[in-house]
Amino acid sequence: MGASSAVSLVRFGVGTCNHELRLKKWTRRLLWFDTRKRFRCCADMLAPIRQSEERRFEQKTSAHGAGIKPSSSAMPFASPKSRFVSKQEKFYPRCTPRLTGPQSRDTPPKRDTGIANEKDWGIDLLNENVNESGINEDGSTWFRESGQDLGENGYRCRWTRMGGRSHDASSEWTETWWEKSDWTGYKELGVEKSGKNAEGDSWWETWQEVLHQDEWSNLARIERSAQKQAKSGTENAGWYEKWWEKYDAKGWTEKGAHKYGRLNEQSWWEKWGEHYDGRGSVLKWTDKWAETELGTKWGDKWEEKFFSGIGSRQGETWHVSPNSDRWSRTWGEEHFGNGKVHKYGKSTTGESWDIVVDEETYYEAEPHYGWADVVGDSTQLLSIQPRERPPGVYPNLEFGPSPPPEPDQPQ
Repeated sequence: MGASSAVSLVRFGVGTCNHELRLKKWTRRLLWFDTRKRFRCCADMLAPIRQSEERRFEQKTSAHGAGIKPSSSAMPFASPKSRFVSKQEKFYPRCTPRLTGPQSRDTPPKRDTGIANEKDWGIDLLNENVNESGINEDGSTWFRESGQDLGENGYRCRWTRMGGRSHDASSEWTETWWEKSDWTGYKELGVEKSGKNAEGDSWWETWQEVLHQDEWSNLARIERSAQKQAKSGTENAGWYEKWWEKYDAKGWTEKGAHKYGRLNEQSWWEKWGEHYDGRGSVLKWTDKWAETELGTKWGDKWEEKFFSGIGSRQGETWHVSPNSDRWSRTWGEEHFGNGKVHKYGKSTTGESWDIVVDEETYYEAEPHYGWADVVGDSTQLLSIQPRERPPGVYPNLEFGPSPPPEPDQPQ
């Protein structure tokens, strides 16, 4: 980290239970596609829910607590290896100029990959203003331009934009890099990219990393976010994801994601969040559900809250048939901090339990990736140099009218 970045940070602030019940009755088949444009099916559409539920209770000794983030292999979602990749790779030779043009690095985003680190993007802004374009031997075209925008309060945005297009305009890509800063200490690094291929597949992705001073605590805060989407040109299929992470210098951390996908007659959604207050209190939750055009719906959600070894967990698994028949099972746990756990639950088929057991309580009181980690991975962001401030000119600090909103809660 550069000296100026270190000064900025100093100025801003200081450095489950064994759920033994199992669904055994009804099953459904869920279609999803692989990279070879063929359909595969998951033998039991509830398998993802059961597996994530089992992991949630069995991960008492894992490094990630109750397991908010299910793996993509356990979810009824499309394969993260998109068939867009191979199609776009065929486009590389047409988009890569042989001489001075930009070399395409564009590929469709992959599902369930979270927020990339800045080093994975390889952002390299040009130091001079550029506006150039060219035509390749095969008739494809390319362009590259760069510049900077200036504004009030020391605002500066340095940017580079590049792209390419096939001779018949059936395939194209664009990518933009930028860095922003002003005299308040605000710094931002970002990327936006998009593209399409001859088959009609299209995609879009944006990534941002921000350093700023929190309005209410006056602490340094780093926020990272990403949005990704892809859409098939030959099927009624596509997906969208929004990810975010927020950290401050005293350990306050918030993370979350919203996801949506569709494949022909089936759609699915997922939301999850984590909130750590930096003083030992933690809230985690997840909510996922799916439905078909025939009217079948199913889902699973849970939440946990803990502080100083005392807390609770609760959740629900549910299903609605096409004729509106509903089945659900709810469950809960109360952890008293003394080795005793109260477990209770019931279902619409008459099941019920209410017991107290001797059981160790485990939860993750601190994020496995926190302030020190994000500072170490944000060297390019922290090294952004703001415009020189004239003597006697001071930054205009504008504060909002109210405190920041509470973190997302499950619906």
